[in-house]
Amino acid sequence: AVMPGLLLGDEAPNFEADTTQGRIRFHDFLGDSWGILFSHPRDFTPVCTTELGRAAKLAPEFSKRNVKMIALSIDSVQDHLSWCKVRALGGGSGGSSCCCLTPKATGEPHTGFIGVLKFRAGMGKVFSIFLEHPTKSRVFVFGPDKKLKLSILYPATTGRNFDEILRVVDSLQLTAYKKVATPVDWKPGDSVMVVPSLPDEEAKKLFPKGIFTKELPSGKKYLRYTPQP
Repeated sequence: AVMPGLLLGDEAPNFEADTTQGRIRFHDFLGDSWGILFSHPRDFTPVCTTELGRAAKLAPEFSKRNVKMIALSIDSVQDHLSWCKVRALGGGSGGSSCCCLTPKATGEPHTGFIGVLKFRAGMGKVFSIFLEHPTKSRVFVFGPDKKLKLSILYPATTGRNFDEILRVVDSLQLTAYKKVATPVDWKPGDSVMVVPSLPDEEAKKLFPKGIFTKELPSGKKYLRYTPQP
């Protein structure tokens, strides 16, 4: 049987949808940016409200990394606009004053967080993906090539960790452009691992800060580390 939904490496469906900031076509919305699409079972749910608040608070950090965020829920755009006025409890002291895109005084939107899509059957494959688990919360991360780089499925009772999603984006972006991998519990600034496919001599040229190997009981020297390039 064919597994339904999007798999890592699949191209994002180029759907059209109504959002709190007008109608978009997904590929045009992404442009040459990275993108995060995260779903909610519906508006005005407690856990999701805290998540949107945290996402809005971290929007400047995602924007620095050339990441656009967009949320998806089953309710109407008008409901989304009302939901965005809720003072969320998930983003530090006092929370965030908005949980979706809020136009600036000039009428220009915040570039890092567009807000909430209307969840509709016309979205085709995207609709079917979220319909598979209508009471669950998904996170999709897409690269500038519009291909899926990360997919996480959460139960509705467990709030998503947007600090972890930000950390994962840092890893995805670093490893997309450098021949490295990030080890367990890696954080930006920590040492990274040289990918196994890279010969030692080539690795020494690519990583002039040096390479060190951790000793293992087997004596094999495949855990090669280098300062983050």
